[in-house]
Amino acid sequence: MTVAPVALTPAAVRDALQRRGMNPVRAEAAARGLTPATVVLDALDQEARDRVALAAHEQGIAYLTGDGWVLVSAPAAQLAGLVRPARGVLDGPLAAELGRTLRGLTEPPTVWETARGDIALDRPVVVGILNITPDSFSDGGTYLEPAAALRHAESMVAAGADMLDIGAESTRPGLPDPVPADEEWRRLARVLPELVRRFPETPLSIDTVKAETARRALDAGAWAVNDVSGLRFDPRIGEVCAAHGAGLILMHSRGALSEIASYLHAAYDDVVADVVRELRAALRVADERDVPAARIVVDPGLGFGKLPEHNYAVLRGLSAFASLPHPVMVGPSRKRFLGAVTGNGPGERDNATAAACVAAYGAGAQLFRVHAVAQVREALDIAAAIRSA
Repeated sequence: MTVAPVALTPAAVRDALQRRGMNPVRAEAAARGLTPATVVLDALDQEARDRVALAAHEQGIAYLTGDGWVLVSAPAAQLAGLVRPARGVLDGPLAAELGRTLRGLTEPPTVWETARGDIALDRPVVVGILNITPDSFSDGGTYLEPAAALRHAESMVAAGADMLDIGAESTRPGLPDPVPADEEWRRLARVLPELVRRFPETPLSIDTVKAETARRALDAGAWAVNDVSGLRFDPRIGEVCAAHGAGLILMHSRGALSEIASYLHAAYDDVVADVVRELRAALRVADERDVPAARIVVDPGLGFGKLPEHNYAVLRGLSAFASLPHPVMVGPSRKRFLGAVTGNGPGERDNATAAACVAAYGAGAQLFRVHAVAQVREALDIAAAIRSA
């Protein structure tokens, strides 16, 4: 007889089962169900709290309880017994929310649907940043001219970018006024059609908070819209994306456009829980605007309205965002919170960016928005190889 430990990851459990003869499909499902999960049910009345605690006790689920909350921890398949129709003890909105959370933890999205095709999520998706602005914090003005922008796009694709995200309005702190929609489109129109022509197989997203800019960009061939306001500024972006069948990235942020990258609104009780809750509010707006769930990616907004310690807490707790459940994008690239640890300026933070992306990948992120594509591509390829070995 021998006893051997198995790493507490779905991949390790799956491989252990396959090596012992279980077919791959069943092994994958079993591994997801056996992976431990911990969930907090909040804002419960006393009756609901006691009902959950009693059910957890009867089913051998570890739990802690307090005033209005219950924390439960067990393999995901065992937690599902709390809401399974044949034996579930929970019903109504609480059961639905717990069921969605468990599905997100055990069934991560495999594709992201966009206007011009599905984007596979079976390996880390590196999204190259193309700023055609005069005032972005890291590379403002560098790619403002179309020829320079196109050369940079070509270099990022050659370096391994799976997707490009094009922005024509900076969110750098202290900018006094938003860029008018006509000026934003003028900048994009000089570059976007040629990008579509040169890179027809490369997904293109447009970083904008304006519905009219989103509509024009999608008409011109963009695949998706990246809204850093999470539909707070112009909810009509949801309608535009729904009408075009486009992908939609909802990023967490707070405050006006000139404030979202500042610390003005960086006050949280529990930054992970607060950001998840505020992203859920954005998802409700998207649902009201008829955006299909399969077309939505969420982004916790690293560097936006968060102190350095908040950003590191979000990265540490990133697995909680799987509960939403949508693909998760992160954008740590060259952000101040990296410089707070390394002491480096924006142009010297690419190694730190790669490290943050690897950590985020390990915690469940699937898309990575970055400036230095080659370094991040290499780092994530190694991380993916380790995961699949």
